[in-house]
Amino acid sequence: MAENNIIPKISIIIPVYNVEKYIGKCLLSLIEQTFKDFEIIAVNDGSKDDTLKILKHFEEKYDCITVIDQKNGGISAARNAGLEIARGEYLCFIDSDDYVSPTYLEELYNASVDTGSDIACCYYYYRFVENDFLYEYPFRCRGVFTREQAMNKLLHDVQIQSLMWNKIYKRSLFEGVKFPSMCFEDMAIANKLFGRANQVAIIDRPLYYYNQHPTSTLATMNADKINDFIRAIAMVRISLERNGVYGKYRRSYLALTRKTSVCCYLYVLKLHNEKKCMRGCLTNMRRVSRALKHYSADEFSPMYTKLPDVVCSPEKLEKDYSTR
Repeated sequence: MAENNIIPKISIIIPVYNVEKYIGKCLLSLIEQTFKDFEIIAVNDGSKDDTLKILKHFEEKYDCITVIDQKNGGISAARNAGLEIARGEYLCFIDSDDYVSPTYLEELYNASVDTGSDIACCYYYYRFVENDFLYEYPFRCRGVFTREQAMNKLLHDVQIQSLMWNKIYKRSLFEGVKFPSMCFEDMAIANKLFGRANQVAIIDRPLYYYNQHPTSTLATMNADKINDFIRAIAMVRISLERNGVYGKYRRSYLALTRKTSVCCYLYVLKLHNEKKCMRGCLTNMRRVSRALKHYSADEFSPMYTKLPDVVCSPEKLEKDYSTR
């Protein structure tokens, strides 16, 4: 672990798992930043390839890098481990298979400081790795937004999305906040962070490069991930209810559930098609519809116990049908 008693302005937390092909470029894009007052906390989450070896090489070469090596616990456990030792006034999260523009930190930091905002966001490119094609995210805006304006945009999930990695956050926003152990964990907690921000600054420039490849989360959807997607939407509703602001953001939340419904229908269809088992596809779609109607109903009783699964795997449904 690198020893440095100087407290940095920004702590960059990178959860790392089996990314030997990408982690070098990710780290170099951070080392080459025009803004230099930062620390990098790379959390190796039980990688089985040469990722840890590459991380150790960078740690030995650069004083700003600290490597944590832990047993595999998932992206949330890795981010939480980074949060525990982060020292910066601001926090920034980078995915280990992505990379950033040289001015990424500088522009986000200046946007936050110059406007007095607790969160600053930029936009991003989709980079399709297999053919090296860049696609610029199209639904953009710019400016400084109040908490209510930013929350409404966040819940609509278009101009501001619940992504951890294209933003910097005041560290104080994370007091008492941990990443839940699930997929779509960013959607589950983003509303909590935005709900604490006095205002949010948005830069209308793509500064982040999101690598889309065959092992990306959205490219490898399964029943568990779809269930976590729906679970995250429920957690947003519960959070809004707990904080007494659901009425204020009701219309935006309903827009989020409608968008989620469409996405989940497509994910279910893709899931059954990939398994070459369309039996039970409509059953899963009906279950998605019922769940999201429940979570968006006016008379909603927040459930504080474990939220149930909604979608079943095609294999399980096929087995259920065959035993009837």
